[in-house]
Amino acid sequence: MDIEKIKKRIAILGGGPSGLFVYKRLIESGRNDFDIDIFERKAELGSGMPYSIEGANDEHVTNVSDNEIPVIVNAMAEWIKTAPSDLLERFKIDPERFNEYKVVPRLLFGYYLSGQFELLQQAGAKADIVTKVHLNSTVTDVIWNSAKQVVNIEAAHSVSQEFDYVVICTGHKWPVRYEGTIPGYYDAPYPPQKLAQRLNHPIAVKGSSLTAIDAIRTLARHNGNFEESADGSLFFEPLAENDAFKIIMHSRSGMLPAVRFHLEDSHLSNSSLLTAEEIDTHRKNNDGFLSLDFLFEKDFKEIFRERDPEFYQQIKGFTIEDFVAEMMELRERLDPFQLLRAEFKQAEKSIKRQESIYWKEMLAVLSFAVNHPAKYLSAEDMQRLQKVLMPLISIIIAFVPQKSCSELLALHQAGVLDLVPVGAESTVEPQNNGGILYKFTDNDNIQQSVYYKTFIDCVGQPHLSYNDFPFQGLLSQKAVSPARLKFKSSEEGFTAFNKNSRTIEKDEQGDYFMQVPGIAVNDNFQIIDQYGAYNKNIYMMAVPYMGGLNPDYSGLDFCEAASMRIVTEILETYGNP
Repeated sequence: MDIEKIKKRIAILGGGPSGLFVYKRLIESGRNDFDIDIFERKAELGSGMPYSIEGANDEHVTNVSDNEIPVIVNAMAEWIKTAPSDLLERFKIDPERFNEYKVVPRLLFGYYLSGQFELLQQAGAKADIVTKVHLNSTVTDVIWNSAKQVVNIEAAHSVSQEFDYVVICTGHKWPVRYEGTIPGYYDAPYPPQKLAQRLNHPIAVKGSSLTAIDAIRTLARHNGNFEESADGSLFFEPLAENDAFKIIMHSRSGMLPAVRFHLEDSHLSNSSLLTAEEIDTHRKNNDGFLSLDFLFEKDFKEIFRERDPEFYQQIKGFTIEDFVAEMMELRERLDPFQLLRAEFKQAEKSIKRQESIYWKEMLAVLSFAVNHPAKYLSAEDMQRLQKVLMPLISIIIAFVPQKSCSELLALHQAGVLDLVPVGAESTVEPQNNGGILYKFTDNDNIQQSVYYKTFIDCVGQPHLSYNDFPFQGLLSQKAVSPARLKFKSSEEGFTAFNKNSRTIEKDEQGDYFMQVPGIAVNDNFQIIDQYGAYNKNIYMMAVPYMGGLNPDYSGLDFCEAASMRIVTEILETYGNP
């Protein structure tokens, strides 16, 4: 037998947006010396959780527009012209008037992604690439066979299958803690159909992110109606029988996220960003660490020197802490809904004139630029990133769509939506008879304990721990390892170890490490075993399980960038055909 002609077998676990981009890279690689199997838990490919009924209702919209979406096969504006008429009618889309600069319903976007998968499958068939799709197929375990250098995939209701390469793209996951056992307690607002109920009492929503806004929009539609006034502004009319309906958002910061504006570069890239070579050179001169201050200086501040000299003069002497304090000062001083209204008007002008709010755009670019090399930060810098910079980034780059903002303002104006800051020390105590007690210290430093019959945790996708990793085969084989970061300063590490020896480790050389959520991966997203060796056959692209080393993953932009690294590495490991 001619060994050269034996095709490699590649498995993609999960057929959502991450799996879609991996599949796209393989199909468009110009090679066909492999077969592809796609395992998808649901009945369709492409939509994943966020763009299917598991994550959206008709009222939920994307926070990016067509022009901001990485190209898959064809642009959404082109696909819309071929979409079924009943689908377009359902979402009130006129193909001739489709605007690539406007956000779209999330479920419609899910249909678009499914359509892209179909086009890629057709292209694969023409290129003689065999694709086997396993729908309604939940992968139950992944096992590494080191003797044969292959990966065994076990799925429910099927026999174990053997693959040369596996890319884990299993997507979002919200652990269930109290939902189903404590009446009125929801661990997440998804699937949103469960919130489609009339609730004639105050409802506590934990968080003020896009996840919280999803829940609020669903609750509002089932407890009242949005109407337009004569001047075109939106107002909310609660149902007459629901006079006690009210939503209270509780967030640590007491702030609402910023409004979506026009992006000059819609794909979070910039020609002025540090190259991989520049980062490597810096690390060689910094004991192997990547300095957060260096990133902030080069991938943020320096870019304004030419693009916005006035802003550069304002911030050139700022540390990260100084910059965050300056940007947060206004947000802390103003009422959150007053600020939302002002930012709404500013963003409308930005979109109408197609002019970016540049410092906000560059903060999004910085967040994306930090994400991949974050594994080389010191433990001290990761703590600064999480405690100082990420709170500002998470607020500014949420990109809340205008329609969602209009509804939040209308709800607040109607007196049925408020935001109450609770601080970092707040607690949520489930009650056996149903509901929760929300305990927090208010702005007047008075201890509060408030009962809510209904509570919805809307803090967003949690970063899951090493112990939450779903594939026991890899765990038992020690083929994966907990993610951790080294302290640059032994003194800092020693102090942290004495404060919390559960999350701080000391190795045999006397170095200190901080545990972070999820598992360890290398630059090419290959898993790393407990002996420090990477596995050239198994790749991790399921973001909840590597959030400790990838602290910010920006949706489709992350999928596009990560899939490129993964597929390039796979194809290079067994050479050219």
